[in-house]
Amino acid sequence: MTTAPSPTSPDWHARAGALRADGRAVVDGRRVPAADGAEFEKRSPVDGRILGVVARCGSTDVDRAVAAARAAFDDGRWARQPPAARKKVLLRFAEHILAARDELALLDTLDMGKPIRYSTSVDVPATARCIAWYAEAIDKLYDEIAPTGPGALALVTREPMGVIGAIVPWNYPMIMAAWKLGPALASGNSVVLKPSEKSPFSATRLAELALEAGLPPGVFNVVPGFGHEAGEALALHPDVDAIGFTGSTRVGRRMLEYAGRSNLKRVYNELGGKSAFIVFPDFHDLDRAAATAAGAMFFNQGESCNAPSRLLVHRSIADDFVQRVSALAPRYQPGDPLDGNTEMGALVDATQLRTVLGYIEAGHDEGARCVTGGRQVRAESGGHYVEPTVFDGVRNDMKIAREEIFGPVLSVIRFADEAEAVRLANESSYGLQASVWSSGLDRAHRVARALRAGTVHVNQYDEDDITVPFGGYKQSGNGRDKSLHAFDKYTELKTTWLRLDP
Repeated sequence: MTTAPSPTSPDWHARAGALRADGRAVVDGRRVPAADGAEFEKRSPVDGRILGVVARCGSTDVDRAVAAARAAFDDGRWARQPPAARKKVLLRFAEHILAARDELALLDTLDMGKPIRYSTSVDVPATARCIAWYAEAIDKLYDEIAPTGPGALALVTREPMGVIGAIVPWNYPMIMAAWKLGPALASGNSVVLKPSEKSPFSATRLAELALEAGLPPGVFNVVPGFGHEAGEALALHPDVDAIGFTGSTRVGRRMLEYAGRSNLKRVYNELGGKSAFIVFPDFHDLDRAAATAAGAMFFNQGESCNAPSRLLVHRSIADDFVQRVSALAPRYQPGDPLDGNTEMGALVDATQLRTVLGYIEAGHDEGARCVTGGRQVRAESGGHYVEPTVFDGVRNDMKIAREEIFGPVLSVIRFADEAEAVRLANESSYGLQASVWSSGLDRAHRVARALRAGTVHVNQYDEDDITVPFGGYKQSGNGRDKSLHAFDKYTELKTTWLRLDP
């Protein structure tokens, strides 16, 4: 249940009116326009207002940013600082992020449409925690001594790769950037970040905050622009050692192609998902399961790669469960993202609005039954809003069950027994996350083991932390963000074998 805003709550509309977003690139510690002066207007999906102009970076700008990053790495201004010194800088960076909470939250809300209540309570704190957690890990990672005979000493050490290209999406602009920046910077690398053209403003502000915290110039650069221009140039660049990419599977394929066409750089893709949320009839609290399904699906307008968009329910409880989930939809009716009580905001732009409405139409055409929602709303605001939508009678071969929608559309698929539930869940080209709801310990473990997914939630969905890895099987990507395992993506292992003469 929502509550009235506190008398001390910020007037977000007034703050939005006073905000002046800077869309210039950050290269070698300075704000700079695109080399050729190109720029584009950025409009807000909240109400269509113009937020400002953004540097439309291209290959020349990427060349400059990579050169700055390489120079910073080669002269050791960051990479050769003692671990404790890097730790202090990154901890200050995290503190600066928290101190700028309202500004950063407002930038993301205006940029991509998420409710301000979640930009402030989720996105900014999670970004700061990620940076701080990797800062704390810097001086707690030890290298290895291999078990050799008495005539040798074999050292296994981690070394930073060099220049990391990070290409991140628009759905969680700061968090996705932090998942790359944290381990990459903590390891001693330099970074060139390419934010989505749909959400560029918080990325460039983060770079400024990092500089204010003491990160040397050139270590963290930001080149806003379009994927086919700045993103492609970064992925093809011969002096970039690795690419950390989060986005669609379609573009992830291109990242691998670009690596093959250039210097065989490492590519780590975190891609799409079509996660299964499996409810068995022996679970004791269907109201909690239904509330979790709705909350996880409609959070962030459904624009989450791990959204549980396939709801698999046992036939014996399906009618009842669908009713419970559908009854919760009014809580998530889209509202003004700048209102502190709004639960679900705007889709990121008109293109995404058309995409989501197209999938809803496909659901109707293929014979699924729309139980609730399915319409565009708040068109008079000038923004892009779609109702929370639930389809029942969905088959696993339907388009809305196969393809990632990236919008508030939930597909209900009924199953007869455990074996069918596992088969349906795994019958997907994706394998990012899944959830099992059962009061039976044996069943919970058995099904969790059988599911081909990078994360399996049991009797919950939204519990998570920076301490555990995030990533998927199959076409959901490779490598892992978060946790200590993320260091594997941004470091090289070196063996040094010393012969010891008697």
